[in-house]
Amino acid sequence: MAKSYSDSYKAAGVDVTAGYESVELMKEHVAKTRIPGVLDSIGGFGGLFAPEVAGMKKPVLVSGTDGVGTKIKLAFLLDKHDTVGIDCVAMCVNDVICAGAKPLFFLDYIACGKNVPEKIAEIVKGVSEGCVQAGCALIGGETAEHPGLMPEDEYDLAGFTVGIVDEEKIIDKASVKEGDVIVGLPSSGIHSNGFSLIRKVFDIEHADLSAYEDRLGKSLGETLLTPTVIYVKPVLKLLEEVQVHSLAHITGGGFYENLPRAFGENLNACIRKGSWQMPPIFPLIQEVGEIPEHDMYNTFNMGIGMCAIVAPEDAEKAVKVLNDNGIKASIIGTITSGSHDVVFQEDN
Repeated sequence: MAKSYSDSYKAAGVDVTAGYESVELMKEHVAKTRIPGVLDSIGGFGGLFAPEVAGMKKPVLVSGTDGVGTKIKLAFLLDKHDTVGIDCVAMCVNDVICAGAKPLFFLDYIACGKNVPEKIAEIVKGVSEGCVQAGCALIGGETAEHPGLMPEDEYDLAGFTVGIVDEEKIIDKASVKEGDVIVGLPSSGIHSNGFSLIRKVFDIEHADLSAYEDRLGKSLGETLLTPTVIYVKPVLKLLEEVQVHSLAHITGGGFYENLPRAFGENLNACIRKGSWQMPPIFPLIQEVGEIPEHDMYNTFNMGIGMCAIVAPEDAEKAVKVLNDNGIKASIIGTITSGSHDVVFQEDN
């Protein structure tokens, strides 16, 4: 078999052999994500997966796709590429779990100005870690070199996941009613939304990202690059033990955009400010950027990465189940009658 190599293509800016080397370097990371159901190894034209559907009456596939957004600029500036993959996985799997679906597999797409195999392997290492945390398999992906379209030292990362749930167990927001309790699952910080504003607030391209910040307990760069929490395994445990009426992933658009997606038109979410421990990065952003409080809650997760809505009699049990599974959850509000809005009140 002839060795695949093209001097002409390399002269145009695309080194196909670098792509082959990337695949070899990432194989060990991909192998860590292998779970029952994976049918082929990396390197084929399509990822094959045979889901276990025994016991399900009507299996339903739930899909999600997302990227890392401009948070990826932090990875460039800090030359740290092994965590943005976690963010990419999290943005996808945290969405599908809101339907009650268990993520089965994940695929990534990396577009880069120049394929540096070691850097690509670091990115995939993060994707692999995210898949391990979510309990899903990384069954394929694509790395595309785009010379002339992107700077040589930059890349973009996106992903796609598919999960499965029995139709009768799909979480339906229609079950949410007045008096239900909102349980907040804490975030690790910014997660992966609002970074265009953050970059403006801190003038990121010119800031000293490595300087220790007393208020944060670490450097600004380390704080901002902290990976997104993957809630899949704790939430699956919660779904096993508590009847969850609805789930909301607090991502772009913050509380105001995401919480109303989890309940009906004639209801409001009444949130008690101060009922959870807010990471110090958020008050810092608001102070430095002189940002109105409404805009903060309409842009960032403010320390709550996901909300579970349950009946009042199940609220304490829900908190305990989550706490027992590594999530320091707290009751942050209630569902009231209203006009499909989010209302904040001071915690007394």
